[in-house]
Amino acid sequence: MQLSDYFDPDLLVHDLKGTTKSAVLKEMLVPLQKKTADLDLERAHAVLLERESLGSTGIGDGVAIPHGKMEELSDIFVVAARSESGIDFAALDAKPCRIFFLVLAPENVAGLHLRILAQISRLLKDPDFRRDFLQADSRDGLAKLLGSI
Repeated sequence: MQLSDYFDPDLLVHDLKGTTKSAVLKEMLVPLQKKTADLDLERAHAVLLERESLGSTGIGDGVAIPHGKMEELSDIFVVAARSESGIDFAALDAKPCRIFFLVLAPENVAGLHLRILAQISRLLKDPDFRRDFLQADSRDGLAKLLGSI
C-alpha cells in the first residue's frame, strides 16, 4: 500500500478559513461531498465531532488527523488541508494546528484505516515534510508534494 494512492488533488484545501474545530471539519468535508454526492455532510461532521469528543486528534507539532468511520462509505477518503494562521484544535502540545489530514473510512476496513492513519502519522513526524507542506505556495504545490510520497 502506498499512501500517495489515497491522495486526490480534488481533496486538498490550500488555505482553511475556519477558526474553530467544528468549522474546520465542515470546511474539509466540502471537497469530499463534491466527490461523493451521496455523502451526508451533517452526519460525517457529527461522526468526526464524536471522535473528537473521545480525545483530540491534534497530535502536536501543528498537526491534526481527524478521522472517523461511516458504514455508508464504499471507499477510504483522505482530505489534506493547511491553515495559514493555525487553529486551536486542543492538540496534545496545546499549540495551534496548521496541517490537517482528515480520514473517513467505511466501517468494514478497520485494518486498512489504521494502516493509513499510522502512515500519515509517520509522515507528519518528519520536520522536513511538515516544512515543505507549510511552504507549498499553491494547491498544485501541495498536490505535487503529496503525490510524491
